[in-house]
Parts: sequence; structure tokens; C-alpha cells
Amino acid sequence: MQFRNFKMVDYVVYGRGSFNQLDEIIAPHRKGVLPMIFLVDHFFEGKALANRVPLRGQDKIIFVDVTYEPKTKQVDALAQQLKDEFGKVSGIIGIGGGSAMDLAKAVSLMMNNTGSSADYQGWDLVKQPGVYKVGIPTLSGTGAEVSRTTVLTGPTRKLGMNSDFTPFNQIVLDPELCKDAPVNQRFYTGMDCYIHCIESLEGTFLNEFSKSYGEKALQLCREVFLGNKEWTDAHDDKLMMASYAGGMSIAYSQVGVAHAVSYGLSFLLGTKHGIGNCIVMNHIEEYYPEGVQEFKRMVEENKIDIPQGICAGLSDEQFDAMINVSLGMKPLWENALGKDWEKIMTREKLRALYEKL
Repeated sequence: MQFRNFKMVDYVVYGRGSFNQLDEIIAPHRKGVLPMIFLVDHFFEGKALANRVPLRGQDKIIFVDVTYEPKTKQVDALAQQLKDEFGKVSGIIGIGGGSAMDLAKAVSLMMNNTGSSADYQGWDLVKQPGVYKVGIPTLSGTGAEVSRTTVLTGPTRKLGMNSDFTPFNQIVLDPELCKDAPVNQRFYTGMDCYIHCIESLEGTFLNEFSKSYGEKALQLCREVFLGNKEWTDAHDDKLMMASYAGGMSIAYSQVGVAHAVSYGLSFLLGTKHGIGNCIVMNHIEEYYPEGVQEFKRMVEENKIDIPQGICAGLSDEQFDAMINVSLGMKPLWENALGKDWEKIMTREKLRALYEKL
């Protein structure tokens, strides 16, 4: 039996107002005059949070466009821009949702690895540690703050740079930063966490490590998204911890059907990860009957509209492209359906599922 020797985030600070300690936290990691680069979700351009970023010397804020999920060419362009402008940097700090944090992880790695980020899409292909990197979530649910992957859409596939060099050196979990999140966005990202839990807890890779984190995250998701009318600070506190625990749960097991199918959607259609998972979750009772039923209750109670019919009118070539990306997520399918998953999830069956979406 091969046990996973799991690389975790080096340092974690949690609590309302902890963002105010950022200057002090990153100070020991400054290398002379080399700048710290803050990759900030473009949602915060012109907003108060941007003015709180502790800039010193040549430090720079780059507002990153996360309208679509990160692409390898976006990562390569950012890394090249920094190399051209500064040569080297002290560190990369990602502030935003999962996409901004994934960009920060990927750019950090590409500051010290040659070629294109597309060369490193897969498992354990990254050869050199990146520069110092910090993740600061302003939305809760993706688990990007704790994961050993940075999910990127490349020229031929949507696949993470999964490696022991990918996790952040530091994360700052300040629930205050989620205060102004749009309601729909908060729900979709929170559901990413809920779906992580369902897929992890019902998967064949389940073990006590992933189970303990997954059960706690699931409990918190239920407290946040069921039976509550008014959103309070306590909801943000709980959801931020659910995101962390949900990320830890899948780090030692895996996700499943919803994620594997939604990767195809985002590769072809650019569907954002959280929304994509919700669109798929709506139609996979066959695999997670109780989870899907509870998910639908959450959708109803929170008055959210899940998009329908997004695959209507696609060509055979387009369906094939999605199917190829999805079936490439072998560990996800194996966790969901077992070692013989290829006999269960045939191309025809997956095509029929995509046609329902």
C-alpha cells in the first residue's frame, strides 16, 4: 500500500481582521529590494480592499481578469511580464476567489520553472519550487487556499499543475474579506465546497483523514445553506472554515463525477467552476442520490437559478472535446466509480449526460 506523503500549507492565520497583519507576515520573506507582487481579483479595482494592500518599495498590484478561469497563456504572460520588468521578485500574493489564488500559485511556479505552464499540467511534473506565495481568499468554497493543484485551461486540456511545490507557503483566512461577495457568486463557490464533501465522502478513496475533514465541512455547509434566512457574519466565518476543511478532505482523497464532468464544460464553454459543478450536480442523482436531493433543497431555499440547456445545439466535435477532457480525469472517475470505471462511464453514457445539461 502506497501512502500519500501529503504537502500542506506552511502557515495559516485565521480570524476577522487578520488581513491587517499581512505586512508583518510577509516582511521576513522580502529579498532586498525585490518586490512583492499582489495579484488581486479585478472585482476589487477601485474598492477599499485595494487601498489596504501593504505596498513597499517597488511592490506592485496587478488586477487580474478572472471573468474566465485561468488559462496557461495568461499565467505565462504574467510571469514573463514580471521577469521583463523586475528580473526576479520576492513573492506572489493572490487575493480573490479560486481563480486569483490559482493564478498566484501558477505564476509563482513559473518564475522559477522554464517553458510554458502547459508543460506542467499533470501530476508531479513541476521540477523547481516557485517563489514565496501567499493565498488570501475573498470568497469561500473552492479550497484553492489549501490544495496542491492550480487548475488551468491549456491549449489541449483543463488540468492542474498538481505538485508538492504548488501549495501556498502562507494563507490568510479573514472572513471579513467575504463581506461584499455577490449572493449568486457566494452560493456557487459555497456549493463547490459542498460538492467536494459529497464526492469525497461517497468515493472509493475515502479514509479517516479525508472523512474527518469532509464530515466537518459538510456540517458547516448545512448550517450555512439550510434553514437560514438572513446572511450574517457567522455564515462567512463558517463557510471559510468549510472551504478549508473541504479542501483538506479532497487533498487526501479525490473529487468525483460532478467535477470530472464540469471540467469538460469549462474547457469548451468557459463555464466557471462553481457554476459548472452546480449545473452538473442538478443531473447526477444516479451517482449521489441523497447529495443531489439536499443540493436541490439548498438551491431552492437560497433562491438561486441554476442555468439549464447550456449544451443545446453543440456539434459532435464539441461534445467529443468535452468528453475527452472529462475522461482524462482518471483519478476522479476511479474515486467515484471504482477501478472498473471505464466500463461504467462509457463515451455514450457521458454524451447522454452532457446532452441533459
